[in-house]
Amino acid sequence: MEQKTKPRIGITIGDIAGIGPEVVLKTLADSRVLHYCTPVIYGMASVVNKYRKLLDLENFSFQQITAFDQVHPKKVNVINCLEEEIEFTPGSPTPATGTLARTALLRAAQDLKDGHIQAVVTAPIDKDNTQGEGFQFPGHTEFFTTFFDAPESLMFLVAEGFRVATVTGHLPLKEVANVLTAELLMRKLAILDASLRKDFGIQKPKIAVLGLNPHAGENGLLGTEETEIVLPVIEQLKNKGNLVFGPFPADGFFGTRSYLKFDATLALYHDQGLIPFKTIAFERGVNFTAGLPIVRTSPDHGTAYDIAGQNKADETSFREALFAAVDILKARAEG
Repeated sequence: MEQKTKPRIGITIGDIAGIGPEVVLKTLADSRVLHYCTPVIYGMASVVNKYRKLLDLENFSFQQITAFDQVHPKKVNVINCLEEEIEFTPGSPTPATGTLARTALLRAAQDLKDGHIQAVVTAPIDKDNTQGEGFQFPGHTEFFTTFFDAPESLMFLVAEGFRVATVTGHLPLKEVANVLTAELLMRKLAILDASLRKDFGIQKPKIAVLGLNPHAGENGLLGTEETEIVLPVIEQLKNKGNLVFGPFPADGFFGTRSYLKFDATLALYHDQGLIPFKTIAFERGVNFTAGLPIVRTSPDHGTAYDIAGQNKADETSFREALFAAVDILKARAEG
């Protein structure tokens, strides 16, 4: 059944030498998607057409638009983000494919800020290849946080009832202990709690916090961050009535599937959270940037240049990211 008021969702094409175009087109080739949202692809019509033929998606159709009064609510809409055509080979990124990825991202972000689209779903980029004027960030999360003037954001991976967030994001491991403070942890927990309530409709969130060191520090024997930083924050929040528990040793926590007892798990650094998340939920996982005034989601995988253009990419994660954006918009509207 088609929703009475469908959101207009911007989709950035990502690095076209990767699997971004493939997962986007495979997702949108199912016309049932149009019952829930109006897609607007930021990329190039010629690129979309090339992949349509490459993937043998004969029934996939789209229309190219130059202004938002041309958007058709029952069609896939495509905006050309560059004037000159790009010659490229799937699997081989070039400065030109990076330029298109960056230009598409910047235009979609501006249109999101201007209210032309209601959310954005970003296909994978090559973070190094995308660097340039307007985008000098280690990833999408940091870009959107800065672009929308948010004081803080949270990398939040979700897959149905399994949710993992990280205190630090794209940061070298050797720097994690130096930036981890009680104030930072408190701010990230506040964003996580607020997002679970506002974006996922959980009235009394139950949150687990992982330790930084092996065995969560073993009472200070293997590190003091747990006793000096993590535990005091948890106790402070518990005294305020929040359901926050830990710190838990990460290996045992995931190994015993203890994450199933909580609405979300807060890891202290990137790989501590993303390795178990992708091991458990890689094909259906969604990366959501929590704490922003707008909705941005993405699949939980990268460009996968090694399989680009070979019709091997699984679109499940991208499809889940698209529907997650729709669901979060709905939750915010109803909240």
